[in-house]
Amino acid sequence: MVTHYEAQDLEALGDLVNYQAWILGWMRPFLHGRVIEVGAGTGTIAAHYVDTVASSTLVEPAQNLAQRLTERFGDRANVAVHAGPLDTLPEPAEPYDAAVLVNVLEHIDDDLGALRRLHAMLRPGGALLVFVPANAWLYGSLDALVGHVRRYGREELRTVVDRAGFAIDTLRWVDAGGVAPWYFVGRVLRRRKFDPAVGRLYDRAVVPLLRVVEGAVAPPIGKNLLCIARRGA
Repeated sequence: MVTHYEAQDLEALGDLVNYQAWILGWMRPFLHGRVIEVGAGTGTIAAHYVDTVASSTLVEPAQNLAQRLTERFGDRANVAVHAGPLDTLPEPAEPYDAAVLVNVLEHIDDDLGALRRLHAMLRPGGALLVFVPANAWLYGSLDALVGHVRRYGREELRTVVDRAGFAIDTLRWVDAGGVAPWYFVGRVLRRRKFDPAVGRLYDRAVVPLLRVVEGAVAPPIGKNLLCIARRGA
């Protein structure tokens, strides 16, 4: 059982308001009904949708973060926090309409097993919404710092989602502008700490432009991959 997670990356993401909105822009059309989020962290992503869906199950294996989720969302009758890994979650009384994994799948050793479990929990036609770090050659000191098991190639992600039984609707690169900075900081400088000021600058100055450009033209590469898939009948 994971008891503690040093949440440098989660705290950094929490301040990247434009980046959060960019990710949610792709996912929001599928966030309705009963939603399960795996690796909900401090609730940065959940905060954008829990008040607009019928119910949310927030799964968080790190005990310190699960406690923060409970403190943040404990007053909402439609939110349940599960403190433990996905494989300890009881079978739901009703299937879920959507499963969310934002910067989570790369932490899971048995990613195929996790996706197969989510497949069994979703209703036919239910959506799998995955956002992961991309490109193994970008793996550097910051990836190691936050415990990334891997960064995904496009075909690697396609294969694991296919093998789990899902039909892919969307698989695309995201954040082409972040490739060079991530490589420089993690592979060249080998930094061991996130810089909130640099993150905020990138979020305010670069992300809004990238969102417009990549919304019009899919980039040929990106720091991340977005996958939207469906469970078949």
